[in-house]
Amino acid sequence: MLLALATRSDLPTWEIDDRHLHAALSARGVAWERPVWDDPAVDWRKFDGVLIRTTWDYQDKLPAFQAWVRAVAAVTHLQNPAPVVLWNTHKRYLRQLQQHGVPLAPTLWLERGTAVDVAALVQEAGFREGFLKPCVGATARETLRFAADPAGFAQAQAHVDRLLPHEDLMLQPFLGRVMDRGEWSAIFVDGQIAHCVRKIPVPGDYRVQDDFGARDERYEPSATERALAQHAMQVVHEVGGPCPGAEGIPLLYGRADFLWAEDGSCVLTELELVEPSLFLRHAPATGERLAEAWLRRLSGR
Repeated sequence: MLLALATRSDLPTWEIDDRHLHAALSARGVAWERPVWDDPAVDWRKFDGVLIRTTWDYQDKLPAFQAWVRAVAAVTHLQNPAPVVLWNTHKRYLRQLQQHGVPLAPTLWLERGTAVDVAALVQEAGFREGFLKPCVGATARETLRFAADPAGFAQAQAHVDRLLPHEDLMLQPFLGRVMDRGEWSAIFVDGQIAHCVRKIPVPGDYRVQDDFGARDERYEPSATERALAQHAMQVVHEVGGPCPGAEGIPLLYGRADFLWAEDGSCVLTELELVEPSLFLRHAPATGERLAEAWLRRLSGR
């Protein structure tokens, strides 16, 4: 058996979080490689299975990535399944999850090519502070926190005017609890929570990625928080309409990200089913669990 852990061409040398998965596969006598997803020289047919891992530049090459997903799925076993991956590359999936009871922050969906008045939208919605982010993005790309005042509206309008001709955007209230409590994430294997982490930004920042100096740690969610995360994933498993290809079949892996609202409740910010960081450094056993689950699927058991 030969397996592929798809990656990007310029993955930072310090990114070693998946080493626990690598070790788990090697310990089971499985041969594996880390081919670059958009390297035209790679023959994906030679792999018995492909796991999308650190393809963290896909959002900048989305049409090529979507074509790659379809092409690989046609010649070998791709995880997560192609319909799930394609569905999850655009944040419109969040609207579908919300329709099935998954709480989100209040969101205004700004469609590419339209003209919007940011100040009017924010004032009508009653946001005390605003937040903009693209519907296709990662690592806080092109996000903007802005004040609900003339200077903030001018900044946000310029941001929207620059981006909206080319891509869809989301306009939300800025959830200030991220500044002190951070964001928490539930990591899933085979549809069940394997472990959870909390990501805490540097003082004065809202960005929870370690690219910006944020730190992360193990987190034990409350029973209510855990149930919310499980529900978000269960919606994908059980409802065929939102995510064709996932009906009744637990996904191999995923990560659900949540922020705290002012009242202490949680809202989903992302359900990462394409190439999520799984924070295996905080739970090496999850690497073992993922390897076992993947090999089980490949063997048909």
